[in-house]
Amino acid sequence: MSIHEECGIFGIFDPSDDAARITYFALFSLQHRGQEGAGIATSNIKKLKIIKSQGLVAQVFNEENLGLLDGEIAIGHTRYSTTGSNKKENASPILIDCEIEQFAIAHNGNITNTLDLKKTLPEGVFQKTTTDSEILGQVISHSQGNTLEKKILNAMKKVEGAYCVTILTKTTLYAFRDPHGFRPLSLAKINGSYAISSETCAFGIIGAEKIRDIEPGEVIKVTRNGLKSYFSPKKKKSFCIFEFVYFSRPDSLIGGQSVYSVRERLGKALAKTCPKDADLVMGVPDSGIPAAIGFSIESGVPFREGLIKNKYIGRTFINPEQVERLKTIRLKLNALRSVITGKKIVLVDDSIVRGNTMRQIVTFLKEKGAKEVHVRITCPPIINPCFFGVDFPSSDELSAHEKSKEMICEQIKADSLEFITLDDMVKATGFPKKEFCLACFNGDYPVPVRLAGNAKLSLEFAGEDE
Repeated sequence: MSIHEECGIFGIFDPSDDAARITYFALFSLQHRGQEGAGIATSNIKKLKIIKSQGLVAQVFNEENLGLLDGEIAIGHTRYSTTGSNKKENASPILIDCEIEQFAIAHNGNITNTLDLKKTLPEGVFQKTTTDSEILGQVISHSQGNTLEKKILNAMKKVEGAYCVTILTKTTLYAFRDPHGFRPLSLAKINGSYAISSETCAFGIIGAEKIRDIEPGEVIKVTRNGLKSYFSPKKKKSFCIFEFVYFSRPDSLIGGQSVYSVRERLGKALAKTCPKDADLVMGVPDSGIPAAIGFSIESGVPFREGLIKNKYIGRTFINPEQVERLKTIRLKLNALRSVITGKKIVLVDDSIVRGNTMRQIVTFLKEKGAKEVHVRITCPPIINPCFFGVDFPSSDELSAHEKSKEMICEQIKADSLEFITLDDMVKATGFPKKEFCLACFNGDYPVPVRLAGNAKLSLEFAGEDE
């Protein structure tokens, strides 16, 4: 728990239906990827319209403002801030003026050379936000090319880091994915046309049928004439393995693999390598539940629901600041005393980042009567920060940084602690190790890391020394 994901993006070209309303429903399926802001941009061929603000999808949109978003093309965004603070002007999509045509852009990920890119822009380019999404849009706008797809391809040669992007013009929907493929992006068929989403779970709610994943380095262009693909030079595939472990919804598919099934296999692997004689197995809701079921199946220790989640609180990163996060932990979970009293419990979760959340859960369970709490984690110790779209804290804040397993166990007040091995985690996904970014575990960053210090606010501080 307490890992911070970044954003969800969605796009649709559907002349036969209300694109804004479809996007609205799809964004509900992507709400878990970002809870600080939401926005939708549409085109009615004549004009681009955008409505966006801070808050959840249901807080930003209503019948009245959705009715203002007419058009057959739309893009949508749910935001968690990784570059740029949580304020209204940083919500997406963002409108960009371009000599070819005006466009709206929405972005999932994190650009690692943002400050360098900003310096390459012409003097006087007005920045409306403090986000890397706007910098990316301006880099595209000022790249060479007599078509937007050529500008995108040329911009991709300069941009480093993680990015899945949707772009909307008056007549066209674009989507593209960085050449390393850090984040997921999928293509679906709907009403004879196309939809694009960060996760496939959004397709089910709108009645779309997944066609395939968009390839790393691929640029998709959708018009009334159909779909075309363009490709940037391929680089080493570096998909973020945390999409399987934690971020993606369990009903999503990644590369044809069920996220739920992968998490169940992670639990089974833990039971094989780190068994424990206990009375019951519990998972920390929600992402820990499938793994706990897998642990139970493999070990024979019965699975029980001992922690109940308040569905209306959301993930702990809904409040980015540490003080607010600590306030929400106890609001999120309650324990079933009748289930846990006097019991030896195996508690399964996806990760330990700072250790604050797990310590409070273990303490809470013991206060409610648990005799012992043995923690099992479905990823290895996190020892390095992430710069590719996950708002991990700095190395010094990570509980596993320069600490032994025994020290972490003492910190979280558990009776025992075990982590899955790196190889077992990768094996559970069904994909080869070489296709993943594993930098948070082994320090092997697939691209240069140029952001230092408080990278989240780097653009807000960038002008202070100029």
